[in-house]
This record gives sequence, C-alpha cells and structure tokens, in this order.
Amino acid sequence: MDNKRDLPSGRNFVDWSEKYATGIETIDRQHKELVELINRLYGACMQGGDGVGSAFREAMHRMVEYVRFHLMEEMKLLERIGYPKAAEHKIQHDILVRDILSASRDFEEGETFVPNKFVRSLKDWVFGHIAVYDKAYAEYVTEQKKKGLLGDL
Repeated sequence: MDNKRDLPSGRNFVDWSEKYATGIETIDRQHKELVELINRLYGACMQGGDGVGSAFREAMHRMVEYVRFHLMEEMKLLERIGYPKAAEHKIQHDILVRDILSASRDFEEGETFVPNKFVRSLKDWVFGHIAVYDKAYAEYVTEQKKKGLLGDL
C-alpha cells in the first residue's frame, strides 16, 4: 500500500517509528498496517470536493474491518500467553471500537463530523495505546521468555 500517493504533498500524515515496536513480529506488522490505514484516511480527508465522501467512506470501512481483525488477534495472543492484564487491555480495545463505530455511523448519517479531526484523534489513540498498553504486554512477553516460560511468538 503506497499511502504517500494519497496525500497531496506526497508525504505521510504519520510515520511508523521503531520506538513503538513490541518485538512481536505479527503485532508490529499489524500496527504498521494501522499506521498505513490512518494515512489513507487522512489522505481521503485531504482530497477535497465530492471525492472526500466516497474516499473517506472506503478508507473508514477498511479501518473498521482491520481494527476489528487486529484487536481480535491481539486478544488471542494475550490469552495464549496468559497475560494477567488481558481484561483491562480488552476494555481499551472496546473503547476504540465503540468510538470508531460511532464516528463511522455519524459520518454515514450525515451528522456533524470532521473527518480530519477524527483521524488525528485516531492517530493519537493508536500511538498512545501502543506506547502504554501494548508496550506493557511486550515487557511481560520479554520477562516470560527470559524465565523460559514462552517460546518464540
């Protein structure tokens, strides 16, 4: 996916940084995909004119589907490794899903909705979540591996 073509300036709205890496290849790959989808959403916002509606709708649909997939995969991982704060982590995921679905519904129903404000909030949530909650379970994985209680993920 080449999201740089989606933005008029040829730049990304946000770039992945290795400081957000969990060290779990599957999760990091999915997080990178979320970043690309955020860039697609933002690119759709920047199109202007009548194209914003259809481009944003398509990008939003893809984001909703991918977020659901990623969060489900992440929860499977947390359950498999016996992460003690999995229930708390799921609450954070549920909040994100609720907010994305609400924003999507508002957009579809023609409610007052500012797409680029939503995309900025989504970016902040994703990176904040990774930096705090996902890093916490990544540390748990590292500790468990050092104790010989987990193999490669």
